[in-house]
Amino acid sequence: MTLVMERDAPVAASQLPAVPRETPPPLPDPLLRIAGVSLEYRTPGRVVRAAHRIDLDVYEADRFVLLGPSGCGKSTLLKAVAGFIAPVEGEITLGGVPVRKPGPDRIVVFQEFDQLPPWKTVVENVAFPLRTARGLGHAEALERARATIDKVGLTAFAASYPHQLSGGMKQRVAIARALAMQPKVLLMDEPFAALDALTRRKMQEELLTLWNEARMTLLFVTHSIEEALVIGNRVALLSPHPGRVRGEYNCHEYDLSSLGSRSFQAAVQRLHDRLFEPVPEATAR
Repeated sequence: MTLVMERDAPVAASQLPAVPRETPPPLPDPLLRIAGVSLEYRTPGRVVRAAHRIDLDVYEADRFVLLGPSGCGKSTLLKAVAGFIAPVEGEITLGGVPVRKPGPDRIVVFQEFDQLPPWKTVVENVAFPLRTARGLGHAEALERARATIDKVGLTAFAASYPHQLSGGMKQRVAIARALAMQPKVLLMDEPFAALDALTRRKMQEELLTLWNEARMTLLFVTHSIEEALVIGNRVALLSPHPGRVRGEYNCHEYDLSSLGSRSFQAAVQRLHDRLFEPVPEATAR
């Protein structure tokens, strides 16, 4: 606060003209809203609650990570966002519209390497959903497919079949196929979990490069704290059995160059401690 002096004597604050306060700009509406969502699935003899009253907002161009141990419902939640599973309570909306079924505005990249039809070449795998789901003509679909394949560095393998590719290359094709569809949200379910450490780091680098170019909205599932901090600009921690939100953190200051630094390792430890601290009894009910 600045003291205003116009004459020899100070002017009382009550005599000064009122200065209108600037109203801060309103926050944008979230692109994806998960409001009070609970999810269940059946096993022989009982119903299991996978996620319990989840509330999360994902904004356009977010790199939003769902982080938690096995059994916390993070993959189940991703499938619900994709439209494969209906909540037993609460609602998921995308652009204000309730999610009721799968759609081309939400594309999933899974961790399995066999998600590509083996009888189609790389370019055919990328072009096929553009024709069937987006309604593009043959020539336009091939043109967009080739452009996206080039972005993931697989132009030399455009005519290859999945069995001729390594695991990392297959994941590049799956990512290219998803990006070519230009979804509102790219959903990634532990896409690098089955890769060796060196390939995983390379794929993380490539994903961040693609994000810098396209600024797509990303919802990413992982059980690796290090990967969550590197990939995400926001991280939601989910506790197990059933999954509940333990906390939400901004981590935009970290990238792959942060690995091994003291601040990065301290952040890893903080998230680890938060993930595995006991859930208060009142919250667990």
